[in-house]
Amino acid sequence: MLFQKEALEEFDVEPVTSQEMDIVIDKCMNIYQDRPYWLSDKHDIRTIGFGKVLCEETARLTTLAIHVTIDGSPRAKWLNEQIEKRYFKFREWVEYGCAAGTFIVKPNGTGIDFLLPNSFKIVDSDDDGNITGIIFIDTYTVSTAFSRKYYTKFEYHRINSDTGEYLISNRAYVSTSDNDKGKPVPLEETKWAGLEADVSLMTQNGKPLERMLFGVFRTPQANNTEINSPLGLPIYKNVVEELKNLDIAYSRNSEEIKDSRRIILIGDELLNTAGVPIEQRKVGRTVEGLPHYAKTVFGGKGDNPFYEEINPELNTDTRIKGINNELSFIGWKVGYSSGYFVFDQKTGMVTATQVESDDRRTIQLIKDCRDKLEDCIDGLIYALNVFADLYELAPVGPYEVTYDFGDITYSREEDRARWWQYVIQGKVPAWMYYQKFEGMSEEEAKAMIAEAKADQESPKLFGEE
Repeated sequence: MLFQKEALEEFDVEPVTSQEMDIVIDKCMNIYQDRPYWLSDKHDIRTIGFGKVLCEETARLTTLAIHVTIDGSPRAKWLNEQIEKRYFKFREWVEYGCAAGTFIVKPNGTGIDFLLPNSFKIVDSDDDGNITGIIFIDTYTVSTAFSRKYYTKFEYHRINSDTGEYLISNRAYVSTSDNDKGKPVPLEETKWAGLEADVSLMTQNGKPLERMLFGVFRTPQANNTEINSPLGLPIYKNVVEELKNLDIAYSRNSEEIKDSRRIILIGDELLNTAGVPIEQRKVGRTVEGLPHYAKTVFGGKGDNPFYEEINPELNTDTRIKGINNELSFIGWKVGYSSGYFVFDQKTGMVTATQVESDDRRTIQLIKDCRDKLEDCIDGLIYALNVFADLYELAPVGPYEVTYDFGDITYSREEDRARWWQYVIQGKVPAWMYYQKFEGMSEEEAKAMIAEAKADQESPKLFGEE
């Protein structure tokens, strides 16, 4: 949240989001970074980092086999190249966005900035919660042998309500302290050289721009912390207590396992202590030649020497049932199908109808996340297109965007069996099956089929059938 107050003062604006929302995001980001508030050395409470697991799994399924195609003109080719450079970032972006509830991606003239809520402040929005005014905060450091300088930029995007113009203002500062924005500095003396201090944009036909010059990803659930907020809600905001209970349950189970080692108590009279005065005998010592879990005690006498084995009984099965109950409840409240997350592998058989029914909730969650990601990338592509006009980065031309995602319920064996039926029924040539499932090239598959066919049609010796 560094310099957000200064950014608001610079442009004399107020935020439209609440401090309560900032606190929620900060708390959830601490959970994501394995720093939940319930950690306690005193009570042996650790974290298994399940908040990150939720974000990671949601991002994995959302971006599964994602492919974005932009075509239609040389401009479309340039746009496609910019998106292709970021394919490996999509999953990372969505994971962070699930933890923070929101992320923004925008062109910066030479690349693409990725921003979480601590790097921007929303100052205006419409009735649907869409952002119409925002300040971005960017920083970098320059170090030399004798000094270190800290540079900060405030970038204010908004729409002029009277003219419909899209306005961008850039202000830069330099300081010798990372806690002070410092003095104003010309943009030309920073890495942001080339950006204009103030820009007014309209379309070529004089009409207002269709959308803001950045893409926004928001998690799909409604924000119950700040109604109609332009910010999304971290996906596990409503299961914070359950995540705490899960960490406690896991910690207690681990603690019990750690304390469950076998102990043997052996009376000292059973050991070779002859001639050693009783006050010099060491109780609890480990005797050389005996296992480390064997300890000495003052035992019985004569015909009743002391010997006892202690084998603590674990409650692991009961505890795992409790852990799985928490996991199932967490997954369901986040949007996953009941039983999606388990501590052990599932047991028992279910029918195909049950599987389809059980997966439906998960499929809907991922479909919603994919829709949000598509809208975000659409916004990024639109902004890139405007920047291409502004800085003459590519020839003017139309473009069309197509999205393709992997099937989250895909089964290779089922697909293989279905394709083989297509071959048997004559719906597809056999070489396509071998190419798809056996890793052959088209030429190799066709050559193998041709050779097999030739062997079948060759004349048999001595009239063999």
